[in-house]
Parts: sequence; structure tokens; C-alpha cells
Amino acid sequence: MGSNPAITDLFTPYQMGSFHLSHRVVLAPLTRQRSYRNVPQPHAILYYSQRTTNGGLLISEATGVSDTAQGYTDTPGIWTKEQVEAWKPIVDAVHEKGGIFFCQLWHVGRVSNEDLQPNGNAPISCTDKPVTPQDQANGTINAEFSTPRRLTTEEIPSIVNDFRLAARNAIEAGFSLTSGISTSIILD
Repeated sequence: MGSNPAITDLFTPYQMGSFHLSHRVVLAPLTRQRSYRNVPQPHAILYYSQRTTNGGLLISEATGVSDTAQGYTDTPGIWTKEQVEAWKPIVDAVHEKGGIFFCQLWHVGRVSNEDLQPNGNAPISCTDKPVTPQDQANGTINAEFSTPRRLTTEEIPSIVNDFRLAARNAIEAGFSLTSGISTSIILD
């Protein structure tokens, strides 16, 4: 193993902006769906701290920026004070072990259902076309998604503000940095 440069490089330090990583192994974000009522739960302290190494980078599970950002049950959010306070001991546990913790900010756009939206409203998106159900590898069909409502130009600043406030809340919770999901979920 010591003579293979590809393996050796994986375990060498890396300077990423102002962050000094002790190795190049990163915990990629995993959606766990264990944040009941969109509030991170105490068991997440153990989950994330078990995966933390000194100087290692972790990226949180997808974290909703607002109540309209949700597309799956029990995913965490960071738009309320309760959510921010719930994240603090989780982030602290990662930092106590020397980890670097990024918060992945998320808005699902049309990948949602009216049941998950405030007041049963249609999901918001850049389009009014629903997601097409697709066959999964296991032979099932993915969840049914509601027909979204196309955002107006005047509403876009509100979504931008949701991300801004969520980033501010993530910093208040102690996260090292925020990142956004860069797929075209809300943008077409």
C-alpha cells in the first residue's frame, strides 16, 4: 500500500482555502431523514462525531433553507431558532474532535409534494412541470411529486434571502462554512 501513489495521496494533508485538512477523505452528505419535524435530533451528535477525524472534512446532510425547501420527510432545516439551537451541540461535537464541518444548504424546488409544503401549497420551482416518475433499480417507481407552481420574477429575491438567512444561521450554529447543492433542483 505504501508504494501506490494514488493511495498515498489520499492520506496526505491538503490546504483547502483557509482549512488545513489532515487527509483527503471527506464525509459526503447523506440524507438521513431522522430530523423529526425538520429539527436535528440528539442522536446526530453520535452519528457525526463517530465519522470525525482531526483535520477531516464533513459535509452535513442536505439542510433545508425554508419551510418551502422540503421535499422529503424528516430532513433537517436551519431556518428557525429551534433548528439552529439543535445543530449547535452536533457541530460542537465535530469541532471537539478537530473536524471541519460544512453545512449543505438545500431547496428541493419541484422535487416535493403538497403534503410537505406549508398550508398544502404546490411546491415552488422555475417550471410548472412536475417531475416525471421513474422506475428505480429495485423495480419500484419513485415518489409521486405534485405539480409545482412557477415562481414569479418578483419572488426570486425571497428565495435568495432564504439562502442568505440559512447561511447566517449555519454560521450562528458554528458550522465552518456553507455549501449549496449545485444540481438544477430549483433552477432549470
